[in-house]
Amino acid sequence: MLMHKGTNTINTDRLILRKFEIQDADNMYKNWATDKEVTKFLQWKPHENVEFTKSLLEGWIEKYKNDFVYNWAIEYREINEVIGNISVVKLNESKYSCEIGYCISSKYWNLGVTTESLKAVIDYLFKEVGFNRIVALHDTNNVASGKVMIKSGMEYEGTFRQAGVREYKQFYDLAQYAMLKYDWEGKNKTY
Repeated sequence: MLMHKGTNTINTDRLILRKFEIQDADNMYKNWATDKEVTKFLQWKPHENVEFTKSLLEGWIEKYKNDFVYNWAIEYREINEVIGNISVVKLNESKYSCEIGYCISSKYWNLGVTTESLKAVIDYLFKEVGFNRIVALHDTNNVASGKVMIKSGMEYEGTFRQAGVREYKQFYDLAQYAMLKYDWEGKNKTY
């Protein structure tokens, strides 16, 4: 049985992964929610105004009442600003598995920040919650996202052809990566 604990704060060398607060709306809007480079490979469009961002955050904050909700703001310590988010986007209780999704400000791409976030969340979900399988998918055109998954220890499992769709019937392929608790334990053994 999974031991749900919700979105608890996770500290890494450069980051604080924490619950969103309503005052994060301005940074979210500025840092990634309006960035067309960030949303290019996602299923949502850039936010048109900060009021939309605030409304979205209000909904996310309300869901924190449930201990099975995992949605972290990625705060970069050096600037004390939220620069992205990482969350469990699908959860299958009976199979002890979940899918993780993430997005981050393009200003912080290629700095290892997303990998640092994903590794920390994977550790938390295996160690604290008890998941057996963690999955992540990416648009095959977004090669950098696949590299993040590989650097985080996930293994490529296959590609689903035309499994995603955006506006105007723009289909795209999704590559799937996963890590099993067994694999994670093997990588974290101390001798």
